[in-house]
Amino acid sequence: MNNVSFFEIQATDPEKSITFYKTVFGWTFTEQPGMAVKYWHIDTEGITGGLLERPAKAPGAGFGTNAFVCSMEVENFDAMAAKITENGGTVALPKFAVPGKCWQGYFLDIDGNTFGIFQVDEHAA
Repeated sequence: MNNVSFFEIQATDPEKSITFYKTVFGWTFTEQPGMAVKYWHIDTEGITGGLLERPAKAPGAGFGTNAFVCSMEVENFDAMAAKITENGGTVALPKFAVPGKCWQGYFLDIDGNTFGIFQVDEHAA
C-alpha cells in the first residue's frame, strides 16, 4: 500500500495532448464515456493513469507547479529529451545529476503540465 498506483494529466486540448504522449512515450488511450468530464484511460508499461479535459484555468507561465509531478524512467535521457522537444515539449529544468543514482530533468508538455524523466546511472555525478 501507499505506492503511487495511478496518475492523471489535465489537458486544455485533450486530443493534442494524447498525440504528444502517444508519440513520446508510446502510451495508449481509451476514451471513457459517461464521465462528468471528457476522460481517457491511459495504459503504460507501468502504472495506469487518466487524462481529462482541464476543468479550470492552468497557472500562468512563470508560476510554480500546482501539481504532484511524476517522472518516467527512460533508457536514454538525451534521446528522450530530444524526442520530447521535437514533439512540442519544452525544458523546464535541464538535465542534472542525482549523485550516485540517476540523471534527472523536468519538462513541460504541450499544455504546460510539468513532468520529469530520469535515467538510472549509479555513476551520475
